[in-house]
Amino acid sequence: MQIDLIETFLDLMETRSFNRTAERLNVTQSTVSHRVKALEAQFNRKLFTRNKGGTAPTASGLRFLDHAKALQYQWNEATRAVENAGAYERSMRLGIQHDLAEIFAGRWLSAVRAELPGTSIYVEADYSNQMNRDLAAGDLDLAVLYTPHYLPDLYYERIGEMTYNLVSNVACTVGALRPETYIQAIYSPAFDRAHRLALPHLSAAPLASGQNIAIRELLMTLGGAAYLMKSSAARLIKEGAAFPVEDAPPIQQTVYAATSIRTRHAPQHRRIIGILQDLIASA
Repeated sequence: MQIDLIETFLDLMETRSFNRTAERLNVTQSTVSHRVKALEAQFNRKLFTRNKGGTAPTASGLRFLDHAKALQYQWNEATRAVENAGAYERSMRLGIQHDLAEIFAGRWLSAVRAELPGTSIYVEADYSNQMNRDLAAGDLDLAVLYTPHYLPDLYYERIGEMTYNLVSNVACTVGALRPETYIQAIYSPAFDRAHRLALPHLSAAPLASGQNIAIRELLMTLGGAAYLMKSSAARLIKEGAAFPVEDAPPIQQTVYAATSIRTRHAPQHRRIIGILQDLIASA
């Protein structure tokens, strides 16, 4: 399999621009054209049309899209399986939302290792958008994230909720908070919508972040108020570094597990998801 042809086709389907695909793949535009022509020669069909309006897929190109995604996924799986061959029966690449990694990664991976001693694990903390892309490309086997992208090849399931509480070191009521010293948390689009409904006058703050640990450090350094994960908020309150904003509603963030639709029932996937589901429920 010439995987570079598949990857070029998929990138071009996204950009609809030979020039942009060349930039993203760090090759020349003529290389992109050559790869597309080589792929078209194998099918004896045109996959794209080019005109003044830009690049557009043909009917054949659209039909090939899902197959190309599956080929890319299978190639990445095969590559990892061969490269990681050794003492372990299998390998898995896991993704986890930054905030969840902060409090669960150690206990999660410890339990996974105990449950699946024959599996080597690679784990990375990331944001939902990137993990969705990595799952679709086959670069991750499983991800735990805040924002699903309901793509045809991916399967999502709700596995719990995380609570975020508003704390401050300058005011103890919502009415006393000033937008200019407020640190806005945008942990996900769903969180942002809930925040705008609950506290619309604080939803245009001059400083914002999407990561709990960063917001906590900003709060400690600059002062003000911010929504933090329940455990982080409780720790700051216990240390006397902040106090709860009593009349501010907690905001719930749904947590999802995501896998390829082909592996959603695989025993090792179910065990890995179940372990984190239990940890979230007990948090």
